[in-house]
Order: sequence, then C-alpha cells, then structure tokens
Amino acid sequence: MLNRLHDSLRLRTNPAIFFSSAAVIILFVLGTIFFTDALDAGVSVASDWLLRNLGWFYILGVTVFLVFLIYIAASRYGRAKLGPDNEAPEHSNGAWFAMLFAAGIGSILMFWGVAEPVSHFGDPPRASLGIEPGSVEAAVDAMNFTYYHFTLHTWTIFTLPALCFAYFIHKRNLPPRVSSIFQPILGERIHGPIGKTIDVVAIIGTVFGVAVSIGLGTLQINGGLAQVLGIPENALWQLIIIGVVCGLATISVSLGLDKGIKVLSNINIVVAILLLIFIIVLGPTLFMARGIFESLGTYIQSLPELALWNDTFADTGWQSSWTVFYWAWTITWSPFVGIFIARISRGRTIRQFVIGVLAIPSAFSVIWFGVFGYASFDIEMNKGGGLVDRVVGDGDIPGALFAFLEHYPLSGVVSIIAIIIVVIFFVTSVDSAALVVDTMNNGHEDFNPLPQRIFWALAVAVVTAALLVFSGSGGLEALQSTIILVGLPFFVIAYFQIYALMRALREDAGDLPRVRMRRWKKVLPPEEVERREGDDEFGHEYDDEVEVVTAPEPVEPAPTFRDPYADPAKGKGKGKRPSTLASRTGSAEKSSSEGTGQE
Repeated sequence: MLNRLHDSLRLRTNPAIFFSSAAVIILFVLGTIFFTDALDAGVSVASDWLLRNLGWFYILGVTVFLVFLIYIAASRYGRAKLGPDNEAPEHSNGAWFAMLFAAGIGSILMFWGVAEPVSHFGDPPRASLGIEPGSVEAAVDAMNFTYYHFTLHTWTIFTLPALCFAYFIHKRNLPPRVSSIFQPILGERIHGPIGKTIDVVAIIGTVFGVAVSIGLGTLQINGGLAQVLGIPENALWQLIIIGVVCGLATISVSLGLDKGIKVLSNINIVVAILLLIFIIVLGPTLFMARGIFESLGTYIQSLPELALWNDTFADTGWQSSWTVFYWAWTITWSPFVGIFIARISRGRTIRQFVIGVLAIPSAFSVIWFGVFGYASFDIEMNKGGGLVDRVVGDGDIPGALFAFLEHYPLSGVVSIIAIIIVVIFFVTSVDSAALVVDTMNNGHEDFNPLPQRIFWALAVAVVTAALLVFSGSGGLEALQSTIILVGLPFFVIAYFQIYALMRALREDAGDLPRVRMRRWKKVLPPEEVERREGDDEFGHEYDDEVEVVTAPEPVEPAPTFRDPYADPAKGKGKGKRPSTLASRTGSAEKSSSEGTGQE
C-alpha cells in the first residue's frame, strides 16, 4: 500500500521511513491545534518529570561525549583517515574552517550573543553562593556559563554524530543515515525495521530541533521589527514571519545547493563578521580585548566544575531551563549538522577532524560572546544600563540584541541589518535541513524530486507554527518543554554511537600484537662476580646457567618492527629494504651494540 502511494506521488525515497516520519509530524501538528490543552498539559508534566529526575543524565552525557572525543583523537585511531587511506582532504583548510563556521553556529550567535551574558549577569546562576546580581563576580560567572554553553560542550554534541557519520559514510561507504552508524551492532538489519525506526526517530527529532531554532529566530525577528518599525509582537506576525522565512527557504531549496544555500551562507558570514567588527571598533575595544583573554582563562579553570555541576544543594531549577534545554535542543538537530560536517570532512584524519570541529567554532564563539558580553557589561556598569531591566526584568530575551544596538550609532540601520542576518541564517537552516532530512530518507545524496525537499521545508514551518503559536504555553516555554522530551532518545542513541564507532575502529584497524622487548643479562657488582668465580665452597649454590656480567648487556638484538600495511615485495631489490616503523616515524634505527658499552 505504501509503495503504491509512494509511486503514485512520484516520490523517490524509502516509503516506510518517509510516510512514518510524515505521519508523526502531521499527527503532532493536528493534536497541537485541536487538542491544545490536553497535549500542553501532557508535555508539561512529562518534561517536568524529566527535568526533576533525569536532568543530571543530560549534563553527564555531554561531558562523557567530550571525554570520549578527546580520547579517540589522542589514541592510535586518531591517525585513521575518514575515507581511503591515500586520499587527500577534499577541501583546503581555509574552506573547511569557513564551512564549519556556517554549520549551524550563526543562529546561535545572533540570538544568544547578548541575551546569554546579560541574563546571567542580572540573574546569577549560582546566587546561592553569594554572587550578587550586577557585581563583578556575576560578570565573571556569566561569561563562564556562556562559554560553557556555547563552546566545547555545544560542539561536542555536533562532533560525535558528525564523526560517526564521516566514518561510516566515507570509510565503510554506508548510506547517509543515522542507522548506518549502528551497522557494527545490527549488520544488515540497518535496512530492516530496527534501522528504519532509528531513522524515523532521527528525522522527527531533526525537524523538531530545527523548528525550535526557527521559533527562537521568529521571536527575535518579531522583537526587532517591533522595536524598529513598531510592529506588534503577536501570533499573527509570528505566523507571517514563519511563512516568509520558510517561503524563502523553499525558493533556496529549489535553486539547489550552489545557487541557493551556498550563496546565502557566504553573504551572511561576511555581513555577520562586519557586524562583529562594527561592535569592536565602536565599543569599548580595550575593555573587550582584556576581558576576552581573562574570561577564557577563568572558563578553562572552571570547566571541570561546570561540566559536572548539577545545582544539587540549592536546586533552584535554573539549570533545567538553561543548560538542560540547550543540550536537549542541540542534540536533536545534531544529525542535520553532523551529516553536513561529515560531507565536507572527507580525507581528514580523525585527529584533524576532532580538533578542527571542536576548536575552530569554539574559538570563534569565544570571540563573539566575549565582544558582545563585555560590551553589554560596559553598558550596564558605565553607561546607564537598561539591558538587565529589558532582558531579565521584562523577560524580553528575543529583543536583547536590539536593545543592545540602541547604544550604538545608526542603531536603526544596524538593527535592520541584524534582522536581515537573522532571517538569512534561518533561511539557510531550513533549506539545509530540508536537503539533509531528504537525504536521510533516501539513503543517498543523488538528485531527487524537488517536491520531497519542499515537503520537509514545509514540515519545519508547520511544526514551528504549532509550537510557537498554537500551543497552550507561551512561545519560549513551549519550545523548551517539547525539545527536552524529544532530546531524551538522542542521548540514549549517542551512547550506542560511541560503542558502534569503537567496535568498527577495532574491526578495521585490527588488534596490535603485544609489545616484544629484548632480554638482558643479569648484572652484579664486579666484586660479587669475582667472589663467585673463585668461591669453591659456595659455588654449588649459584645458578651456573645464569650468565652474569658487570655492565648491562643484551642477550639478543632489539626486535625490528615493520609496517604491517607495507608490501614486502615492493621493498626488495637493489638498494631497497622493507619499510620499518623507524623509517615511518623518522627515527634512526639502533644497532644491537648501542647502549651496551660495546664498540
């Protein structure tokens, strides 16, 4: 039946995965519209239970993933290529770094660049420790938590699935689906019911994760338009904004990757960097520069504590609405960002991949949040303030950026430019998500009918509208409650991803033999050797079979380690020798007499 419907619609995808994912999304949207109160109550109860009982699981999970990534990069597997062993990286370092910057980071920077530091400055997360709002201590803690939320830990959530995708897509040549990561565990069953269920969960989660991002962007765009043009902040205008963003995304999807997404991404990156330079030049430049270096140091110092902090004694609930929400939200759209990063990273080693994907975006985030954070503190401490009242007092988190820009020249023009940046960032998020979700449905990256990609762009739009406008809770509250529920299965799946990747690496690299060391003769003091040689009375008590010497002397030469991947036949011939470990590492081979005192 599904196959006949699939063929009649002229689709080219997996019927079971496509229609199951579409059905769940449609049922959620209809349930939100027609059973608003019941669904809202159920989601709220379930999310509250999760926050109360499993919030620690979300916190622990991301830290475990970060430790695993550091381990895998430092291990012997770090030299493994994500692709054929003799293949060079597909993109240059500069192009690769630029694309990493575009991989989902833009929307985060624009929405939270001002809102995050100001929120924690005016309402300290650890007020129970005696940190006063608006104090220097509050500013230091605010930057610590901002970096904690948007540097290494956030990019850990993206890097883990991206590394798994890159390995199984480029090394084992499996389809670009989440189920492919489970091939070492499931084998051919990745194409069966279990594999399809994993892919359906991943697709639904990705759609919801991107929808939350679009919802946050809609609130920010609406707040900016209200401030600049006086447009009211209400459901009608939010629906219009969602329609415009997703309409532009549909056009971009229709134009394709090179003419649509790539052009918009390049324009937006340039304009965003120009906005950053504008703030650096016209803001408290020296204060920001000093603050960035100082806050980076305090963040590194506080990272072990922050990575496991659970607000155990105070139990204020702050962490549930901030950290847990971030981790759950980020992990839901990690398959989307992960496949994108995997596609651009072919030919790099695991070590290069982990260091690059963790370090490069994190470094830019340190600069971005440092600039906007310290410029905001300067406004609060030295220029009359007003940001804390707006963001913390009025709860206007979406309008934080525009309240900040009021303190700079040409605030109206710059605010309009900021709105355009936000719009384009979310357009590229929707059209990229539509392409990636369609790829996960199809199981390949070849051309597919345009209506399929348009469907997924529309799916993101309707889920965003349902969460933001039609849910019984307030917009931001509804986004948080829903995404915390959706994120739970992704955390469970992530642990299986770690196991599957380690199993695959062991299978493909093989086991290393035990280290073989050369043996040495027994060394005794010279006087004892002489005593034994001339001692007839006690000579029978000595072991005559054990040869003793007065200086260290090996029994045999050190073993020679050869490259297990080299062809011995190619090393034979005049003037040639088989490849050795010493030749590969650039170290000189030692003769058997070295270190023995022999000449």
